[in-house]
Amino acid sequence: MSRALLVIDVQNEYFTGALPITHPVGHLGRILEVMDAAEGKIPVVVIQHGADQGPIFRKGTPAWELHPEIAARPRDLLVQKEMPGSFTGTDLEAWLRERGIDTVTIAGYMTHMCCDTTARQAAHLGLKSEFLSDATGTLDLENAAGRVTAEELQRSILCAQQQFLSEVVPSSAWLRRL
Repeated sequence: MSRALLVIDVQNEYFTGALPITHPVGHLGRILEVMDAAEGKIPVVVIQHGADQGPIFRKGTPAWELHPEIAARPRDLLVQKEMPGSFTGTDLEAWLRERGIDTVTIAGYMTHMCCDTTARQAAHLGLKSEFLSDATGTLDLENAAGRVTAEELQRSILCAQQQFLSEVVPSSAWLRRL
């Protein structure tokens, strides 16, 4: 197995912007821990979501910027994306294939949107996924379809991922694999 760590959308929008991540507790600390452990052992890919217009992730704004702790850490590749999936409209797949990487480890935000979409895309591309249960995060969600707490949303996405798409593991177990 040859793996890469994908650190998805750890941007200020989720801390000081419109979409504050609330679950699980300690999500950022665990993301930083897996990034630090991966350095020099496996490639680290940081992914940044951006939009040309609209109220969230507007390119060039403070909310769009990477969280300072992520920006300060080494990475092997920075991927700019405009859609929930990290493979859509990017060179991520080609970069992984050039390096013989067959497994992606998913960390970052939001569990139910960009992390879930990226893991599903990876499965469609024939890549394996390790989905870090406590180094991904989400928030309470309410819209025309209903209301769900962050804890319920996290648990439901992790259960769906584990069913057919990813191996869902806590960061502590993943760290022992390095």
